[in-house]
Amino acid sequence: MSVTVIILVVAAVFIGALSRATFGFGEAVVSMPLLALLPIDLHTSISLIGLAGLTVALLTAISGWRYIDRPALIRLVIGALVGIPIGLLLVIKLPAGIVTVVLGIFLILYGFYSFMKVTFAKQAFNPRLKASFWALPIGIISGIMGSAYNTHGVPVVVYGTLKRWEPNRFRGTLQAHFLISGVFIVAGQALGGLWTKDLLLLFGFSLPMVVIATFLGIFIHNRIPKEKFERYVFLLLVLLGALLLVNTA
Repeated sequence: MSVTVIILVVAAVFIGALSRATFGFGEAVVSMPLLALLPIDLHTSISLIGLAGLTVALLTAISGWRYIDRPALIRLVIGALVGIPIGLLLVIKLPAGIVTVVLGIFLILYGFYSFMKVTFAKQAFNPRLKASFWALPIGIISGIMGSAYNTHGVPVVVYGTLKRWEPNRFRGTLQAHFLISGVFIVAGQALGGLWTKDLLLLFGFSLPMVVIATFLGIFIHNRIPKEKFERYVFLLLVLLGALLLVNTA
């Protein structure tokens, strides 16, 4: 593996980690399309983003632990544990392109609709998901998508916006969920044979930049006005949906 490829891989991981640390999600959807342009095995890319995401979650969950919605977190994690083994089977059986296209279209439509609604609405909106039950099926979907495609953040992000979590609770709960479920996802990827000989090498080179991206993202997050944070999240969802469709094409 050439030095140029390693540098480009580290750069892709850095951009994804910065997105995750700033907004609480997005590293897989940002980094995976970039890694797909490089001569890197798909399983190596999936596992690398899994390890990088777990590292970011560990560092950011510590700072945001007091903001966590604990009842929702418990249900999300229980659901994820159910969904993770299902996702490991789907990554072998179901073409990733189908899932990617559907997910990309959904993110664009949902992100654009929600952005327009919060931007032009004249009154504040109450939470649209009040029943705590929904955290469990969302967790199952998150576990499936996480172990199969490293996109376990998307369902939880949508759930958090529907619950109308304020920024600190949004980011803190997401990172705690990613930390707990990420341990099982990474372990499942390792036991499922997704780890390759290049993985540890690339992760070793990427680790310092992941740490830098995490603290830079925390710095940026703390300076985003609360009233603008939700709009940025919806715009990022639209961007990530577009990236998914472009990568599939």
